[in-house]
Amino acid sequence: MTLSVHLFPCLNDNYGLLVRDDASGQVATIDTPDADAILSELDRLGWGDLHLILNTHWHADHTGGNAALKARTGCDIVGPAEVGRLAPLDRVVSGGDTVTLGRTPLQVTATPGHTLGHVVYRSVADSEAFVGDTLFALGCGRLFEGTPQQMWDSLQTVASWPAETRIWCAHEYTAANARFALSLDDRPEMQAHAEAVFAARTRGEATVPTTVATERAFNPFLRAVDVTDFAARRAAKDAFRG
Repeated sequence: MTLSVHLFPCLNDNYGLLVRDDASGQVATIDTPDADAILSELDRLGWGDLHLILNTHWHADHTGGNAALKARTGCDIVGPAEVGRLAPLDRVVSGGDTVTLGRTPLQVTATPGHTLGHVVYRSVADSEAFVGDTLFALGCGRLFEGTPQQMWDSLQTVASWPAETRIWCAHEYTAANARFALSLDDRPEMQAHAEAVFAARTRGEATVPTTVATERAFNPFLRAVDVTDFAARRAAKDAFRG
């Protein structure tokens, strides 16, 4: 492994993610939900300077710390063009690009749906993927800008990655997602998985990261049979109050 990943809660239900290339010591933050929390965690870990911000999309809880972190560390800010509507951005990336953190190349994949310009970052060699609000444990992002077809295609791309790929998503929504999944899926194994999620949250434990294999097995949006089924499930989740 050449990457170390540190997850920590911030804001209401966001996760901060610090990623270090162990060979070079360079550090990136995936999105910037809370600049002070990011710098505090960086200092606590003893990881040194912040070199990169890797934004996944433009929403304020993902870009709100860009300006402060840039001012305080001089780091470079990388993300899709849409980030520029709300926050500073140094380098625009889109699907097919590569970003290098130290000696680790991170592939950029376009995943429109939640927003039109959403991207995710993946280290193929380390089987680590940073997916923002595209895919959640047992869930997926709301369609604020994109279409069901766009999100379906994006989710199919993520689901096509190797089963062992670890999925680092940006929010702790898993218990609520599990309750919705149970409304559609009465398999004993789904019940057991949900109970494990509920128990972890009762203990105050994070349910992130998940894996591609786990989401293929249990995520109701990846288990949809086609885009029409996916759209119906996404609409049902939007209205779900269970």
